[in-house]
Order: sequence, then structure tokens, then C-alpha cells
Amino acid sequence: MLLMVTCAVCGSVLAQDNLKAMQQKFVNEKFGMFIHFNMPSFVDEDWPDPDMPAETFHPKKLDCNQWAEAALSAGMKFGCLTTKHHSGYCIWDTKTTEYNVMNSPLKRDVVREYVDAFRKKGLDVMLYYSILDTHHRLRPGFIHRDHIDLIKNQLKELLTNYGPISALIIDGWDAPWSRISYEEVPFDDIYHFIKQLQPNCLVMDLNSAKYPQDALFYTDIKSFEQNAGQHISKDTNRMPALSCLPLNSSWFWKSDFPTTDVKSPEWIVNENLVPFNKAYCTFILNVSPNRDGLIDDNALEALKEIGRLWKRKEGGEMTLGEYERPITAENIAKHRPANSSWSYDSFIMDFGNDDNFGSAWHSNPRIKEPWYEVEFERTRPFNMISLVDNNESFSSYRIHYLKDGVWHEIPVTPKNGKIKVHRFDEVWGNKVKVTFTKKNENERMYLNEIGVYNERRD
Repeated sequence: MLLMVTCAVCGSVLAQDNLKAMQQKFVNEKFGMFIHFNMPSFVDEDWPDPDMPAETFHPKKLDCNQWAEAALSAGMKFGCLTTKHHSGYCIWDTKTTEYNVMNSPLKRDVVREYVDAFRKKGLDVMLYYSILDTHHRLRPGFIHRDHIDLIKNQLKELLTNYGPISALIIDGWDAPWSRISYEEVPFDDIYHFIKQLQPNCLVMDLNSAKYPQDALFYTDIKSFEQNAGQHISKDTNRMPALSCLPLNSSWFWKSDFPTTDVKSPEWIVNENLVPFNKAYCTFILNVSPNRDGLIDDNALEALKEIGRLWKRKEGGEMTLGEYERPITAENIAKHRPANSSWSYDSFIMDFGNDDNFGSAWHSNPRIKEPWYEVEFERTRPFNMISLVDNNESFSSYRIHYLKDGVWHEIPVTPKNGKIKVHRFDEVWGNKVKVTFTKKNENERMYLNEIGVYNERRD
């Protein structure tokens, strides 16, 4: 539990220390089991018809103890189960919807059996939860207040009825395929709601890979889904991270899995586990129970071989260095009107706050003192600014805000690196302006993205 203190600053420091300890513990665990088991397991589709009958889910030999034994045989330290995937089917005894496992022939709480089985074997328990929910029409353009309440009520059940949950992996949020933004379903609100229910639960957004690898934007752990083309830098990563991959060809069980080769145990160990662990990254290998609720024999054998190979190569623990705490607040500068000193036509100011970290505003080298500013729709409070500079093109700059027609400087110390995060006492303004100091006459500044936030500090 977090200590209760009266000093807000002290409280923030204690909370950050606690988070850092949780992140370090996750990195030290090194290896875990992802368990994709839900409605898609019963059809050869990862995204089935969201209106499939609840009784379609019918594992006749479900045994979560077998899952836990398999995880132990591979040397894993935790499991993570898909409590609800994108089609909205809940495999726990929920009061929020009729579309759940208690209305199937099984009529057993799978989440309960999973957490009990894994804890019995000394394994940590994590859960997966999808924000995208096509059965309940929780999708882009259709989200309303009842949907936010549904998310909170479901998370409250999962985080109050099943004991300590060490991490929650969230999916279907701010991804190109889900198109649900962090504003439409408010990330900061949900993030702190989770922390209120379980302060020691890490929040891992599986879709945060579009953000730079050098900072934790909207997640406690930087996530890399290999099947989606997201790959960690084994040489340069310094963030607490996870990388996930299915043992088979896809996440949910398919009818050809028992007779199709799984990924090579040698490749899993030598090309994933060992190098990822050296890069502060825990590897999560997905294993898909079949329609009986059991892991196939070929997967069981592969897990045993992984455990045998890895036991000989497992190295020491990697101690995390210093890095900024996660950014979870809404970016109020995103897509706002922007202005700047002269820039090239192809790299104008609009690229500096378009929520695309691959594009950038470029200053024209003929300008002696380049500047960039963003304007809000009204005077707003804020206490943090991030500057993303993938080219590391500037390290000398000043930041001002406009209040009542007067520019005021924010006392920040300029930083080097690709991500420059500045936290300061709250100010109010309707514009933010960054003025750059050039080191030489032909120097050009690049600003990939500016973020302005009013983060909670309790």
C-alpha cells in the first residue's frame, strides 16, 4: 500500500518510488505466459462475430492447473489471461452484461479458476482487458457515458474480486485499428481509477508503441507486440518494457494448431528471452488453450524444452536507471492551431502537434531565432511540457506562456536527448511558445511533437 502523507510533493515522490519498484520487479520476472482464451478460441477467427451466442463458449475439460504447470515448466514467473477480448465476451462472473461465461454451458468463472491455479503454484497474476468492445458497440464514433461506466464497472469487478493483480494489460486503445483515442475514452481518468483500486497494479497499454521509445507515454511499461511489427531496440532501450509473441501462428487457438509446428524453443530462448532480458524487457509468450480448455501436447513439449534451454542461460538482474515517470494526462496541444517562424513548405508548423511522432516541423536556417507556438481554445492550466526531438537538433531553448496578453517565462533547464520533459508548478495560459537558440548560422531545428499537460499530482 502507498503511504498516506499530507505533503503533495512528498506523496508524488513516494508514489514514484513505489512505481519504480513495481517496474523493477516486472523487469526482474523476465518471462511470463500470455493466455489468449475467449470466444475466438471456438472459431477460427481472432475477431469473431460479436453477436455469437454466449453458449458458443464451451470448454468441456477446462483445467487452469494444467496452464499453471505448463508455465512453471517453461520457467515463467506469471500469467496474463484475456478476461475480455475485442468482441466483448467476459469470462468472469460479471454483473455488467449478460454476455458472459455464466450464460454458457460451462457456468464457471474462468478468471477465478485461473487466478487460484496460478497463485497456488506461486505465480504472479496479471489480467488483459480490451477497451474496444464490438458486442457492446464500444467503438469509434459511438462511445457515450454509459460505455465509460461499463469499463469502470468491469475493471472494478476484476480489481476487487480476485485479490492482488500485479499488472493489467490494456488493448484496443489509441491504435490505428481500434481508433479509440485517449480523449474519447479518457486515459488519465481510467489510469487513476485503476490505481485507486489497486495502487500496486501496473498499467500496460499494449498500443503505446507509436510513442517514442525513450519515454513512457500512456503506460507504466513500454510495450512491443511483435506480430504487429513492434520491435524493441535490444541495444538502446533503457525503459522498463515488455515484448509479446504467440508460440503458434496467431493469438487464439486454431484447429490446425495440434498438427502445426510451434516456434522453435531455441529461437524463443536465444533470439527473444536472453537478449530482451538484457535490454530491461520481459518476454511474454502466448500459449493458446484449445476448445476443451487445455494446452495442446506440442505446445506443452515446447514449453518444457524452453525451460530446459533457458535454465542454462538465465543471467542476472538488470537494474533500471533514471527516466521520467509516465505521462498519462491529456495532451491539450494536440491538433490545436499552431504558428511558427519561417519553415519549409513541406514541414510546416502543423506537423509539430499532429499526434504523429514521425512527422516534424522544420525551422528555416535563415531565421536567427526560430520559434514555435501553439494556441488553446481558452485559458488552460498546465504543469508539464514535453518536446519530442528525434534528431536531437536542439538543446538550448526557452519556454513561455501567454496570460492576459503578457508572455511569462517558465523556469526550466533545457535538456539534451530525443525526449525533453519539463514538469513545473501549475500555470494558466492560452498559448505556449518555444524559442530556440542556434549554435551556428545554418542550424535547423526539428520538432516532432509538442505536448502540454495538466497532470494530477496527489
